[in-house]
Amino acid sequence: MHGKALWMAVMLAVVGHIAAVQADMVPTPDGIAVKSSDVPTPPRGMSMEQVASKFGAPVTKVPAVGTPPISRWEYPGFVVYFEGEHVIHAVVASTPAATAPAPTPAAAPTPASTAPAA
Repeated sequence: MHGKALWMAVMLAVVGHIAAVQADMVPTPDGIAVKSSDVPTPPRGMSMEQVASKFGAPVTKVPAVGTPPISRWEYPGFVVYFEGEHVIHAVVASTPAATAPAPTPAAAPTPASTAPAA
């Protein structure tokens, strides 16, 4: 049952947060693996109460969906997935949205540079 819930949580992470949460992938002799991170996250099995006590209130709480009920709490830098009241997975963002550089706007042409020569 946990394997199915974990798969569902990973799929939710991919579909729901493809731009916000990205894992760093590294090549291995067997294919690819997710690069480990130094960001502290709650371990599998920790209760919601323990997560809130250790990491504080999340920025966003997304309500549970499906059977078994899968919910997520979003923190700056990582997202925690729960099955019922317990952690099943935590995903670390490769670049937290708050620290990502803002895109540079393209320079707009000036009226003088677009006017035909006389």
